[in-house]
Amino acid sequence: MSTRRVCVVVTARPSYARVKSVLEAVDRHPGLELQLVVGASALLERYGPAVDVIRADGFEPDAVVYMVVEGENLVTTAKSTGLGVVELATIFDNLKPDVVVSVADRYETIATAIVAAYLNIPVAHLQGGEVTGSIDEKVRHAVTKLSNLHFVSNDGAAERVARMGEDPASVHVTGCPSIDLAARVAAEAREPPFDPFQEYAGVGSPFDPAAGYLVVLQHPVTTEYEAALDQIRETLAAVEVLARPTFWFWPNVDAGSDLISKGIRHYRETRPLDHVYFFKNLAPEDFIRLLRGARCLVGNSSAGIREGAFLGLPAVNVGGRQAGRDRAANVVDAGYDRTAVRAAVESQLAHGRYAPSGLYGDGQAGGRVAELLASLDLTVKKRIAY
Repeated sequence: MSTRRVCVVVTARPSYARVKSVLEAVDRHPGLELQLVVGASALLERYGPAVDVIRADGFEPDAVVYMVVEGENLVTTAKSTGLGVVELATIFDNLKPDVVVSVADRYETIATAIVAAYLNIPVAHLQGGEVTGSIDEKVRHAVTKLSNLHFVSNDGAAERVARMGEDPASVHVTGCPSIDLAARVAAEAREPPFDPFQEYAGVGSPFDPAAGYLVVLQHPVTTEYEAALDQIRETLAAVEVLARPTFWFWPNVDAGSDLISKGIRHYRETRPLDHVYFFKNLAPEDFIRLLRGARCLVGNSSAGIREGAFLGLPAVNVGGRQAGRDRAANVVDAGYDRTAVRAAVESQLAHGRYAPSGLYGDGQAGGRVAELLASLDLTVKKRIAY
């Protein structure tokens, strides 16, 4: 049997964490040939270029695609998607993959799926069937309809994909590949301690992580992007009053991310935030190591819901970006209000760790995905049952 070419497109730092174990499993599978395309914010310095982390892990891109239009608003997001369609069409035509792997729900993801579908290349979609707030859910479900294979995180997601009219035989519950990394980190010895201050260049005053710390990661909500500045100010004010050592990460590239960055910079320069240390990006496992040692994750990242559930990490979900997503007991919600955020964090700190949950996987997703990519019949035309 000939080797099957599997093209994986990574467009942002969270996308790499979501697919790293799949890259590893495909790369070592004797029946598969890995093709890697890296683009969008994964190439940009101001977001902590994920491409550097990818290369450090031993994956050299077969192609890169610059597709982010400056501005981080709704218009530039739409234009970036269109530019991605134009550029990826040429790349896929050159690489001639047998299947394209698309990840989750970002706008670059839908560009990947559109191009592959029009070129009659089968699309394998990771993390379909999940419910979220904002435009992300629309993108995720649109990618589902453009895809031929569905590698979902849990039974609930599988049921939703089937209800959208997809052939149940094309839906496979593999677990979320990001949980593979969480399982890997959870199995590590805690000594020697991971020292992010030595290994990464951030901004702020170092502190002793052993004393306990928070992790904050808040992204803009594209349907509310004009309010992003006011929203981040509420979280900043809550963290200031909590006065606990904190690792804070910059937002993803989305409409409104410039406003969040502006709010963080202004607050940092005008208020006493000596207990907060800021990072652009960490390698996926190192980020999870920080989560493993944290007392609480604050913001609206899906990491609190996915990896946080597996690690039993208390999480405070701020706002509606993750509205409707399946969650374990470790997550509590708070609105965009400094008092509510502070109270929720204090409640989670008082509670402490939760029992680990396998809601999003058991740590074996990457190998399952690779085996399915090697064994499934990609020549079968997509059948949609209504």
